Amino acid sequence: MADELRGRRVAILATDGVEQVELTQPRQAVEQAGAQVTLLSIHTGQIQSMNADIDKGDTFTVDRLVSDVSVDDFDALLLPGGTVNPDGLRVNSDAVGFVREFVGSGKPVGSICHGPWTLVEADVVRGRTLTSFPSIRTDIRNAGGNVVDEEIVTDQGLATSRDPNDLPAFCSKIVEEFAEGRHRAPTKT
Repeated sequence: MADELRGRRVAILATDGVEQVELTQPRQAVEQAGAQVTLLSIHTGQIQSMNADIDKGDTFTVDRLVSDVSVDDFDALLLPGGTVNPDGLRVNSDAVGFVREFVGSGKPVGSICHGPWTLVEADVVRGRTLTSFPSIRTDIRNAGGNVVDEEIVTDQGLATSRDPNDLPAFCSKIVEEFAEGRHRAPTKT
């Protein structure tokens, strides 16, 4: 990866409980491709990451509150997983509204593992094909999404993967999708 994302602004939306490797590896991939990355959250200060949802990982400094930004501030969005992280985001109206508007804009979004839970809450999976961690697939289906069990799935700029084992393919695909830029905005069915 070289400069595919030079000049692109990527938002990572996460909160406490984010799976560390699902935050750090994609962040590193897009930064190495030249992107400017901003860590958004629902609270200021630091967020606590986790390793395998059980062991505390590192903390990460929040750059901006999701309530203080606009979709227009960014070119792409990353939604890492961890069980607790998306569960915290999906009960925050600012986070859910931001995700809904971002997907509606047609700008590319990458989400891994439990990250699609926030997409479900934002009601943006209807008619879309994606993958996720097995435990949330019923939620995706109930929200009108089509779930497949594949390493990486893309649907009109939405790139999803199942778990940390898929990170190499996920990181490569999000760089590609983020470089491609805006896709046709999805239509509600």
